[in-house]
Amino acid sequence: MKLFSGEQIYAADKFTIEKQQISSEVLMERSAVQIFNWLHMRMQGAPVKIHLFCGIGNNGGDGVALARHLQEHGYNIAVYVVNYSKKRSKDFLINLERLKQRKIWPEFLDSACELPAIGKDDIIVDGIFGIGLNRAPDQWVVNLMNHLHESKAFILSIDIPSGLYTDRVPEDEKAVVKSNFVLSFQTPKLVFFLPDTGRFIEQWEVLDIGLDPEFLMTTPTAYDLIGKHDVLPFYIPRKKYSHKGTYGHALLIGGSKGKIGAVTLASRACLNAGVGLVTAYVPDCGNIPLQSALPEAMVVTQGDEHISKIEFDIKPTVIGLGVGMGVEKETSKALSDFLDDNTLPLVIDADGLNILAKNKKLLKKLKPQMVLTPHPKELERLIGKWKDDFDKLEKTKAFSKKYNCIVLIKGAHSITISGDRGFINTTGNPGMATAGSGDTLTGIITALIAQGYEPLQAAIFGVYLHGKAGDIAVEQTGYQALTASDIIDGIGMAFIDLFKVPEPPQQADEEQGNQ
Repeated sequence: MKLFSGEQIYAADKFTIEKQQISSEVLMERSAVQIFNWLHMRMQGAPVKIHLFCGIGNNGGDGVALARHLQEHGYNIAVYVVNYSKKRSKDFLINLERLKQRKIWPEFLDSACELPAIGKDDIIVDGIFGIGLNRAPDQWVVNLMNHLHESKAFILSIDIPSGLYTDRVPEDEKAVVKSNFVLSFQTPKLVFFLPDTGRFIEQWEVLDIGLDPEFLMTTPTAYDLIGKHDVLPFYIPRKKYSHKGTYGHALLIGGSKGKIGAVTLASRACLNAGVGLVTAYVPDCGNIPLQSALPEAMVVTQGDEHISKIEFDIKPTVIGLGVGMGVEKETSKALSDFLDDNTLPLVIDADGLNILAKNKKLLKKLKPQMVLTPHPKELERLIGKWKDDFDKLEKTKAFSKKYNCIVLIKGAHSITISGDRGFINTTGNPGMATAGSGDTLTGIITALIAQGYEPLQAAIFGVYLHGKAGDIAVEQTGYQALTASDIIDGIGMAFIDLFKVPEPPQQADEEQGNQ
């Protein structure tokens, strides 16, 4: 799914209006009807009071139009116009007049008004600001927002939480509505998925308001949201007449005294993700643990407690490097020497990244399309400090372009960066913030490259599978008890889930409820 910028959404509106020969007011009515249908399907005329807080722009116009539909269907509503400016959009005024024609008289709020009473069992519809917000709200509007929060009522935001920009982080977190649910028009917004801004949103859903498909299909975006239907075309089926050599040979280099578990987890994940052969390249202290824990893997050893040289006589398809490896001086030199001659695809994680960060000259030795998988601190060591998530994205893009590499920004919504493009993952859960989770991801991505996936595909697909495996496993363990080994156990089911067709709603449940 494409994530359109605020400017692109405005362009889509204009394109739709011109191509479909409709007015902007008709497009606003579509939006209001979709919001009403969503609410009505869930509330079915419930007597709860609905407070609609509407600004004086198009977002407020959506709210005012929604109020008309709610009133026509018998809902108990109160409408407030948040009068923060003398400017009003044309479509807002059209819908305000329609509201008055139906004898619905909104209360106009300004800096001198007393704030309305709201019960904790009421519902708030937030339509104060939309995607066009370009400055911080006035203090009295901020006070109103805090009043909404203090009511403890359920807050439903239209398109985007009021006070949240589409292209930067708010200056004051108190000047943003904290939404329980957001109904986003046509596409979610990038800010829904960044740590600095996503915390203002608990849940979201996209409403199709009929923006023209031609614009949506042909307009390129900087970011894509990745779900099942986006990765399914990547999938390479297994062939009947194949053998282990068909699916590649992964070499996983890493481990040091006390950190052999990292290579074990990566190797096991690699096998579960479908690679034909795995060889673990570890110091001598890792030989017995690996041979005992993972009989399916082959082991090559070098050094006593840490790797001091990287030399091998096997012919791997791809190399995953860095997990648990340590940053000893000898290990760092071994990595530098290895990079001089390596021509194989690489997935670099953990201490491999830390060595690169300490010796930035080594970055110039990276061959094109290497995959780097840093956690936030490792990323900071590579690209430097950032002031906010938008700055982080721009610096990561610049790094990716400079070294022609793929960088995975790990997080609640991990983002794969390749040049100017970003791919935002939708799977995963808080339980995956656990030791060894990153090692399993390294193993999965390495396995996919070994099987013939392009590095960018492998990164995007690998992140999706990793998160889905965690989602499947957490249903049995809960967040707190989820371990990296549980994630590995879920990889097979994550593949199976790719081809599951959602079951249709059971009419029997409805019939039973009517008895």
